[in-house]
Amino acid sequence: MRPLHHRHLRWLLWAFLPPVLLLALMSGAVFVTPAELLAALAELFGDGPQSRDGLILFSLRLPRVILAALLGVVLAGCGAAMQGLFRNPLADPSLIGVASGASAGAGAMVVLGSGLISGGLLGVSLVAMGAFAGGFAAVLLVYRLATNSTGTSVATMLLAGIAISALAGALNSLFNVFADNDMLRRLSLWQMGSLEGANWQRVSIVFLAAAVVCALLPRQSQALNALLLGESEARHLGVPVESLKRRIILVTAFGVGIAVATSGIVAFVGLMVPHWVRLLIGPDHRHLIPCSLLMGALFMVVADTLARVVILPAELPTGVITALLGAPFFVSLLIQQRHRHYAGMLP
Repeated sequence: MRPLHHRHLRWLLWAFLPPVLLLALMSGAVFVTPAELLAALAELFGDGPQSRDGLILFSLRLPRVILAALLGVVLAGCGAAMQGLFRNPLADPSLIGVASGASAGAGAMVVLGSGLISGGLLGVSLVAMGAFAGGFAAVLLVYRLATNSTGTSVATMLLAGIAISALAGALNSLFNVFADNDMLRRLSLWQMGSLEGANWQRVSIVFLAAAVVCALLPRQSQALNALLLGESEARHLGVPVESLKRRIILVTAFGVGIAVATSGIVAFVGLMVPHWVRLLIGPDHRHLIPCSLLMGALFMVVADTLARVVILPAELPTGVITALLGAPFFVSLLIQQRHRHYAGMLP
């Protein structure tokens, strides 16, 4: 397939994003027509009380739609940077342990801090803080294990991430042993990834993470392009490789840590979206990262809308939808790689 020009893809994404956001805002257990949307918008700027449609649109759906878009930006952007750092299109932000560490941190707060999280906003905040602290601690531990006097080894970082993820999984299993039925349900729903608790406070927190990702990661594009040639070649070209690794790991830990803390584990977004963009426009990070940010927002809004409408009037966790889409895609990538390997062996 001939690659698209990066400008064409960027214009397509910008063209599709507003109507998808609008459709997501109107869709749900109560479908809101365009006329009702305009009427609710007029009420919003008026002095009278809001109608039912206005409350549904601007108090429930709008923060959720914006949160979904911001989460897609964070997860896809960090995924593109991690794939460049590991020089592997099958890499994912969870490789450095941030998701599993966040899960262990949230489990610790739910089980061990059950007396403190019994209600309201405080409970949500403490679980989110525990998840963020767990994810960040896991990444720092992985980075420390992979770093010595000669620098940071990407291969060792991968192995350390696997080990720390296994340790965090064991801690989660231990927490499940001591959890009661209510705690188990809370933990399982959080680990499936859901945007059901979206509010403006969470939007503002994830907006901060998205702003950091959008401000810092595109600036690393030239260095990541050089890193594709190999670490020694990148050093000869003047790239501060160790500083680059540190920046990308810290930004990924911050962004994905906040994303997981506010919405649970939404799988495969950081893997699929950058790979789709790479297939469409090629591996140049100057265009790969910005287009991944846009496509991540688009994909997450579509996935969350499907989660809300597939089994009306109930809804599925968003992480279930992304996993159902991502797992077959991941398997197809593995099959394609195997076929290329066998084709290369033929005379």
